[in-house]
Amino acid sequence: MTFTKFFATAAVAAGFALTLAGCGEKAPAEAPKAADGAATLSIGVSPVPHADIIRFVEPALKAQGVNLKIVEFSDYVQPNLSLNDKELDANFFQHKPYLDDFSAQRGLKLASLVAVHIEPMGVYSKSVKAVAETPEGAKVAIPNDPTNGGRALKVLETAGLIKLKDGAGVLATVADVAENPKNLKFVEIEAAQLPRSLDDVALAVINSNFALGANLNPVKDAIAIEAKDSPYANIVAVRAGDESRPEIQKLKAVLTTPDVKKFLEEKYQGAVVPAF
Repeated sequence: MTFTKFFATAAVAAGFALTLAGCGEKAPAEAPKAADGAATLSIGVSPVPHADIIRFVEPALKAQGVNLKIVEFSDYVQPNLSLNDKELDANFFQHKPYLDDFSAQRGLKLASLVAVHIEPMGVYSKSVKAVAETPEGAKVAIPNDPTNGGRALKVLETAGLIKLKDGAGVLATVADVAENPKNLKFVEIEAAQLPRSLDDVALAVINSNFALGANLNPVKDAIAIEAKDSPYANIVAVRAGDESRPEIQKLKAVLTTPDVKKFLEEKYQGAVVPAF
């Protein structure tokens, strides 16, 4: 066989092999490997307490051959979009009602991997010392995303400031307020900006991660706080179908150990409650 014929035959064979490979089932996603053979997982987190928790488990994962690339976000939109676009392998910042609503609105295929902790939502004020002292017509800031907005309204209802319509669920809006005896004026603001709103409103209902980031302790500084049996546990989210990846299973396992439970209880003193 001449060199020309051999080259042509090899090229055709290689092309045929590639075609066959392309026709087969798609291989499952794998984390990139480092030079030492360790897998690398990229995880998007809110700074507090999520980044703290992930950094706490980082050594345990490294000992199991999994390196972490931790990417911090200050909003509730980009972490899910980045996960969907495969810029991340997982994220850790949200509760399942938010994940479900966001995924439905955007047509994303994301899944909850594991519930890690609950961050009780609190009512904060620079001018009001007790809920009963809330003045007539006061401005009250709440999150502007559907699930956290409904959650905040439920906190205000439990505190005795409003009453929601019967059947108002996790997606309740200000239109579902049936009774508002103090004629409160609701101001809907991006969740991350709520701590900054305290100079402009009488009350603000703030997620604990953003409260902690602004040096507000939910246990000490909130004038009302969500019950500890809240259904809004913070979860690790992954792309649907990636749950069984070995690296992701290792992440799931280390986040629900007694060591993590002890870390949460000692570091946050009730402001962050284990969900396992």
